Amino acid sequence: MFKKFWEDFKAFITRGNVLDLAVAVVIGNAFNAITNTLVKNVIMPLIGALTGGANVADWKWILSEAVYDEAGVLVKAENAVQYGLFLQAIVDFLIIALTIFVALRIVRYFRERLEKIALKAKEGIDKLTNPDGEEEIVEEKVEEVQEPTVVETTDDILRDIRDLLKTNAPKSEE
Repeated sequence: MFKKFWEDFKAFITRGNVLDLAVAVVIGNAFNAITNTLVKNVIMPLIGALTGGANVADWKWILSEAVYDEAGVLVKAENAVQYGLFLQAIVDFLIIALTIFVALRIVRYFRERLEKIALKAKEGIDKLTNPDGEEEIVEEKVEEVQEPTVVETTDDILRDIRDLLKTNAPKSEE
C-alpha cells in the first residue's frame, strides 16, 4: 500500500507543471525579496523624507496610551490603530504590481520585435527585390559544385613517387 502511494507521489511530483510551479514559487520569493528591499530601503525613506522624516510604518492613531509604573515597567500596553503599516502594505503592493507590469511590457516588446525580425528574415529568404522595386519569389536551389579534376599522366605520377622516395629515404653515410 505504501509502495503504491510512493509511486503515485513520484509520478505527481515529477510532472512538468508541478516542477514549473515549484520554479515559479522560488522565483516569486526571490522577486518578492527584491521588491521588499526596494520599497523598504529606497522608496519608503524617500516618502518619509518628503513627510518630514517620519517612517510611514510608524504612523498610528493612538486610542489609549501605554501605562507605566514608577519603576518604568509596562503596566498596560498601548492600544493603537497602526494605519502606517497598512499604507506601507498598499505601497508595497502598488510597487510590486508596477514592477511586474513593466517587466511584462518589456518582455512583450522584445518578443514582438523578435517576431518581426524573424518574419522579415523569412521574407528576405523567400523574396528577392529587383532593381525596379518589384518583388519576385525565388526558389532556393542548392547545386553541387564539382572540383575540376586534374588529369595526370603516368610519368607525372611516377615523378611524384620518385620525389617522395628521395625526401623520405634514409641518408646513407658515404
